Amino acid sequence: MIRVTHDGPIATITLDRAEARNALPIAGWDALGRAAMQVGEARVVILCSGISGIFCAGADIAEFARLQANPAVRPRFREAMRQGIEAIAALPMPVIAAVDSGCFGAGVALTLAADIRVGGDDAVFAVTPARLGIGYPQEDVARLVAQVGRGRAAAMLFSAQRLDADAAERAGLVEVRAASAIQAAHALASAITDNAPQAVRLLKRTLRGGAELDREFDDAFGGDEFAEGLAAFQHKRSPRFQ
Repeated sequence: MIRVTHDGPIATITLDRAEARNALPIAGWDALGRAAMQVGEARVVILCSGISGIFCAGADIAEFARLQANPAVRPRFREAMRQGIEAIAALPMPVIAAVDSGCFGAGVALTLAADIRVGGDDAVFAVTPARLGIGYPQEDVARLVAQVGRGRAAAMLFSAQRLDADAAERAGLVEVRAASAIQAAHALASAITDNAPQAVRLLKRTLRGGAELDREFDDAFGGDEFAEGLAAFQHKRSPRFQ
């Protein structure tokens, strides 16, 4: 259902549930949380699909009859989805979502947990709860608003209309537009791994905001990465970060 592989400093989390177009059931969201713990000390994580024609169809509608019939199951579904998405959002290294095909419903929420979204030529996005007569988790609505603005978020949520890759780029839903999202994601990941890993993690924490960031900024000047970066600059060579 979900695979984690490593290629040097790059870890890849691959959605691979062809029989359900990568729709994630409760067990799938649980597996996503476990996958996040398996990336180890990777410098970059790529989130992608292992099957052609779909990135993620969202939550598995096959389970929705249970949610209709049994109110006790509904919090379990919501909490599993929340924990899986937040596990990706909480990763300390950059996460790149490579979307080369359809990305619908909760699949969009999953990409919003990444730091950077890459859209390929065949990427299509739609937030579709209104078509099912349900809502969208408040945390994911907040991320969508932060990503594209309240008006665009409202249009996406209320209409459930599809955005192709170019429209998604114009809306700000994807930051990188490429013929092949997975190839562009690997190129971007490689560029990131050339840089100082602890500095990159500090920059991610700074993007999030929080306490102690001024101290961390000051302390970085006394670190090994700065020593190597400065020496490389002074000697006109490429830095060799560990």
